Amino acid sequence: MREQFCIDAMNQERPVYTVSDGSGLTAETVAHTLLTQFPGVEFRHVSLPFVNTHDKLEQAVNDICRAGQESGVQPLVFTTFVQDDFSERLQHISAEVFNLFEPFINRIERALDQHSSHKSGQAHGIANVGKYNRRINAINYALHCDDGLHTRDYDQATVILLGVSRSGKTPTSLYLAMHFGFYAANYPLTEDDFDRRMLPSDVVANKERVFGLTIDPVRLQQIRSERRPNSRYASLSQCQEDVRLARELFDRNNIPFCDSTGYSVEELGSQIKHQMALQSELI
Repeated sequence: MREQFCIDAMNQERPVYTVSDGSGLTAETVAHTLLTQFPGVEFRHVSLPFVNTHDKLEQAVNDICRAGQESGVQPLVFTTFVQDDFSERLQHISAEVFNLFEPFINRIERALDQHSSHKSGQAHGIANVGKYNRRINAINYALHCDDGLHTRDYDQATVILLGVSRSGKTPTSLYLAMHFGFYAANYPLTEDDFDRRMLPSDVVANKERVFGLTIDPVRLQQIRSERRPNSRYASLSQCQEDVRLARELFDRNNIPFCDSTGYSVEELGSQIKHQMALQSELI
């Protein structure tokens, strides 16, 4: 019988634990996504990865129970344990426990008519050396071709991001490399490009790979002001002019683009993948 807490949970910071016998990245991602649907609740997140022995499991149980006693509310526990005895142990503590694999594994086993491996770390480990190497090579390429470097290597790119300074090109390139295995280069549009009213030759030669990023000028001013406050570079008039000229280049060259304002890097990466009809190299 679980202990009943008397304090009103609505007024408490809710402890949230992600517990896994592997890296815990899947549990963290799913837990974060689910809990964003409850913006009125304050959460305190604790990650407990590599809980792969019974001693570590008992330490995790002690930590979770202590957090519940100190906060006066039941912790939320998200787990991706594939070992039945580990999952069973968590079902007998004073917490709300969600095994993120449990609703799906049995149904998939029935659908495929075979048992799952019950091995931890399959999603984020080096189960497929070829795909792992692809990810590492893609990250190296994104760094190699960041911010207009080594444009002669654009013929190897999956995608070339084009946009004004601070429009989100570098973080998006790295996300595309890490998450999808894409070779993502990026090129910053500057006054020289605007004065010539044309794109660099290496970009033009690979135009079918090019995707543009635009951004709201007010948001661009805020971002640039953090880097160079009170500069011409960060002035609203300069930001407005840069965004306008970049958009003209996109239109003139029939370059697909999207507005990065308000998008997370994950959303932006998925938007680019969708608009360019790209298939992940890592699935």
